[in-house]
Amino acid sequence: MSLNRRRFLTASALAGTWSLLAPHARALGANDELRVCVIGFNGRGKAHIEGLLKAKGARLVALCDIDPDVLNKQADALAKKGTTVAKYDDYRKVCEAKDIDAVVIATPNHTHCLIAMTAAANGKHVYVEKPVSHNVWEGRRLAEAQEKHKVVIFHGFQRRSETCWEEAIDWIKAGNIGKMTLARGFCYKPRPSIGKVSAPISAPAGANYDLWCGPREVAPIHRQKFHYDWHWQSPYGNGDLGNQGPHQLDVCRWALGDPGLPKSVLSVGARLGYSDDGDVANTQIVWLDYDPVPVLFEVRGLPKEKLDYKGGVDSYKGESIGNIIECEGGWLSGGHGPTCEVRDKDGKVLKSFKGNQSHIQNWVDAVHSGKPRKIHGAESGHLSAALAHIGNISWNLGSNSPIDKIRSAFPMVAGDAVDRLAAHLDANGIDLAKTPLKLGAALTIDSKAEKFTGPGAEKANALLKEDYRKGFELPG
Repeated sequence: MSLNRRRFLTASALAGTWSLLAPHARALGANDELRVCVIGFNGRGKAHIEGLLKAKGARLVALCDIDPDVLNKQADALAKKGTTVAKYDDYRKVCEAKDIDAVVIATPNHTHCLIAMTAAANGKHVYVEKPVSHNVWEGRRLAEAQEKHKVVIFHGFQRRSETCWEEAIDWIKAGNIGKMTLARGFCYKPRPSIGKVSAPISAPAGANYDLWCGPREVAPIHRQKFHYDWHWQSPYGNGDLGNQGPHQLDVCRWALGDPGLPKSVLSVGARLGYSDDGDVANTQIVWLDYDPVPVLFEVRGLPKEKLDYKGGVDSYKGESIGNIIECEGGWLSGGHGPTCEVRDKDGKVLKSFKGNQSHIQNWVDAVHSGKPRKIHGAESGHLSAALAHIGNISWNLGSNSPIDKIRSAFPMVAGDAVDRLAAHLDANGIDLAKTPLKLGAALTIDSKAEKFTGPGAEKANALLKEDYRKGFELPG
């Protein structure tokens, strides 16, 4: 039976099973439409707005943003196209609203779990963008909240709705090109400097900066751009390992059978090519020791050569933002989209896969059926996001090291990544004697407890959770 037909039959069997949801999570708007508010849409949230306008069984009824300029511009643009929405400037009011059934969250990373769990505690269904968490501890709390409140919580890993990836992973798991040996992920995505301010800047006029900070302390703003560049400051973002990276880390973990955390983690990297207000690595390798198939992830924020951001980007076997799943007889490869293909050892294409579904529509359908697929849920999102978090923890606890020491610290199978990284930096004129790489701490993990063990565990475990400002603690 084809994969699509299995899905159709499953969806048909689940139709009308509202009894699976908690009573407070069943009521919908007129005509059984899911009434949705999008929270945060100065970036990725705009795509969610478009997705909801096209979705069947859902209706966009409200927008929420702390920046009145962003909020009013989007609401006005929708009004011109015939869609009138309520406007909110506080996510807490949205979560309390009786005429809103669900929320889509695309705010900065440090508020993902806070808003998602507040919504769930109020009986609202949730779609939360990647990474679903800002740290490992709160990601686990989000997964627990889904079970406790019996609402549908979707993550923003869109590959899970691209049928090509599911079919391709099933195909290689059937042994068509031998046993899997290594799962690679790549984020070769050049990121220029965010600049360096000589004094703190002000938040946009009228923006509620206190609410933007949420669980973090209200600190001076040290970046030229208020919006987006928070990605490169660790109190709010997680670098590209936790920004773009979770998409490809998720594909790696999916290919492995969706396991929990690995046995150990090791990372190396630095912020190279400029000195700016960012404090996260823009160049990084992460080794995740799963048994029997490990994961090797690479981040490159610099261009191909000469620090020329118009001169192209590196790739590995044709992938710059994507995955290579290596097997004994070849590999599965694909980028950040709904196509992938399997090649033999010589690089000849054996089989191609195409196809996708709307991730937003799958979320809406899951709410109506009352039984989402596990691959779309909070638990899955938490574990894939956690891979980025533990990689950053390893890196944060490291020390500057020469390339020879770094090469010897990684397993032999990862040696090519270290060598290619050194060549990449040399092509960009980076002198590692002057701006060295930081070799992270080699950390072992108790996957079930989601805690570090062994040498360095005390310091590492302290980084699994952050402080939560009074009034912005995660709901129980």
